[in-house]
Amino acid sequence: MGDASWSANGHPSTDRRRRRRLWAHGASFGAPLDESFHNPDAAANRDSDADSNSTACLRGPDLCGDDARSTDRSALRARSPVWFVDRSYAGVAGIHAVAAAVQAQVSSAATANVRFFIAANQEGGVIQAMQGPGFSQIPTAVVQGTWDQALLQSRAAVWARELSAAGINFNFAPVMDVVPPGTDAQNEPIGALQRDYGHDPATVGSHGVAFLAGMHQSGIAVSLKHFPGLGRVTGNTDFTTATDTTTTGNDPYLQSSKQGIAANADFVMVALAKYTRIDSNHLAAFSPLVMTQMLRGTMGFNGVIISDDLGDTAAVAAIPPGTRAIDFLSAGGDMIISKTSAPAHAMVLAIRSRAEADPTFRQRVDDAALRILRAKQAWSLLPC
Repeated sequence: MGDASWSANGHPSTDRRRRRRLWAHGASFGAPLDESFHNPDAAANRDSDADSNSTACLRGPDLCGDDARSTDRSALRARSPVWFVDRSYAGVAGIHAVAAAVQAQVSSAATANVRFFIAANQEGGVIQAMQGPGFSQIPTAVVQGTWDQALLQSRAAVWARELSAAGINFNFAPVMDVVPPGTDAQNEPIGALQRDYGHDPATVGSHGVAFLAGMHQSGIAVSLKHFPGLGRVTGNTDFTTATDTTTTGNDPYLQSSKQGIAANADFVMVALAKYTRIDSNHLAAFSPLVMTQMLRGTMGFNGVIISDDLGDTAAVAAIPPGTRAIDFLSAGGDMIISKTSAPAHAMVLAIRSRAEADPTFRQRVDDAALRILRAKQAWSLLPC
């Protein structure tokens, strides 16, 4: 495997060149994309604002869909996972063309033959990014929560086969947040959008696990979200700050996530809200109490800890991008999501600078990269 060699039972090389290759192929960022990566002419007809959420494009550092010529694709080689940030009606065939173009960048020289995670938000209801011919219309989680668990698993397996046929191998779902009864309308991120399977941890957990099992059955990796829960907040962290003054470190509402972890969830996405009864000084995505003590320690999660969007959300707007990245990794996170290029580029520079100067942080980044490579190994994305 050349410079990106690693051991499932050991640590990546401490050689600087190998380390940088390892970071590039293992951890790093989730870079958004759409069909304009494969068809740049289509992007020319879209809104020219590359940072608008309405412009679906590949927004890893230095690569955007409004200028996605083949010469720009080399930028992708420095990024590992990519994801479809906006809704597409291109259908299975259209999305597959994009995914195939991404995987075509894999080579011995460019990526040590390590393939990409390609992700989408495919929950159901208003949160269904992949639509068009070949994709089912997925009902809301509220509807899914009324189904028998066996039925939900079988339906999720069908939806996963559709994703797989489109070249997608990672779904940012299921939502394990528990919204208290009678508060859906006030809960902007989850309840108001009907993203909750129920109003108690047992229902949410059992149906989330059924969804997870169906996805796994058809070859799709999943991420639980949004730990330790957005069910008790009011504001949506995409657009404002959010604070939970109720949830504790041993809260019963955490049981839904615990069920998902026990069912071998691959990733857990950490929220950008603040939880005053857990850590009043940090957002969850920057809290060692949330990620290291609770998620790793108490919950026993050994998979990949992934951030919610650290590039383009109101909840982190006041924090410099480089600080966001360093704080997330230092607190125990592994994979960073950024919707937009400029913050992601600043994060890359900040991580490299800190890692070169700080051996402890360098080891933390190495460990994060190794954890992601192990996830890739589990989903046959490594060459061995």
